[in-house]
Amino acid sequence: MADLSDLNPAHIPVLPDEVIEALQPAPGGVYVDCTAGLGGHAAMIARHITPGGVIVLNDLDQNNLESAKSLVGKSLGGGEKLLGVRGNFSDLPRTLKAEGIRADMVLADLGFASSQVDDPERGLSFRFSGPLDMRLDRDSVVTAAELVNTLPEHELVRILRDFGEEKHARRIASKLVAEREVVPITTTDRLADIVRSAVPGPRRSIHPATKTFQALRIAVNDELGSLEALLRVIGIALGKLAKGEQTWLRPGARIAFIAFHSLEDRPVKRAMSGWAADALVHNCTRKPIEASEGELATNPRSRSAKMRVCTAGAGTPG
Repeated sequence: MADLSDLNPAHIPVLPDEVIEALQPAPGGVYVDCTAGLGGHAAMIARHITPGGVIVLNDLDQNNLESAKSLVGKSLGGGEKLLGVRGNFSDLPRTLKAEGIRADMVLADLGFASSQVDDPERGLSFRFSGPLDMRLDRDSVVTAAELVNTLPEHELVRILRDFGEEKHARRIASKLVAEREVVPITTTDRLADIVRSAVPGPRRSIHPATKTFQALRIAVNDELGSLEALLRVIGIALGKLAKGEQTWLRPGARIAFIAFHSLEDRPVKRAMSGWAADALVHNCTRKPIEASEGELATNPRSRSAKMRVCTAGAGTPG
């Protein structure tokens, strides 16, 4: 069972026991966390890879990366290597190759940290009034406000439909274009109010702006493009392993993805199915691994989490 004793109760990672079971960390193992967040999963893994293990933490958010490094460092025994990498996870394999690091375990938790959601200045939630930002990388240029106030209506429709699976995409996009002509849409609460006014019907248990916020966040951060790029570079590494070539993945490496909506889960499922069909991986999960009733009772955020796992090539890490 995962040891969560040193973690902040407000930042417990999803599927903790299932991640440990899937990745099978062992002393001396090399763990690569593509989306470190606040370091919850990595801190759990760190306790299992001492002595002599390696932890690689990757995140777009410098503040999250520093918090994760601090937390994980407390779980290490002193003889391990801890490397922090700031950047898009699709670029991480290049860094691993440059560092001569070969992974035994790879995890990509595609959710985002509660510290980001709960910070009004990030503009990720309609629960708080804040600037309409939504950037996970604060150094990037394009914000949600820029998209909402400058894109033509048909582009807004496409984003809401493709990235939010919003059935009222045309109605919402039309309302946004009309409202921005009156006053630019620059805050989260104004965007939420506009969407609520555009969506017909009685109030629902799920806020009517949920899908709009998801769609804009995905567009601002190119989340699906980055995911496809990461899956592509993993596929390339698996292909090299199958040919007996050395790469940043070890034979027998466990690869896990945790998705929180179908737009993330579908490409992961498709990629793993393709790798399995090409005999590049084995031990693939037939169905996504989901949270237990016990976890759902204590961590509601885990409700939509779906983990898929596979093992690279054949044999065991080493």
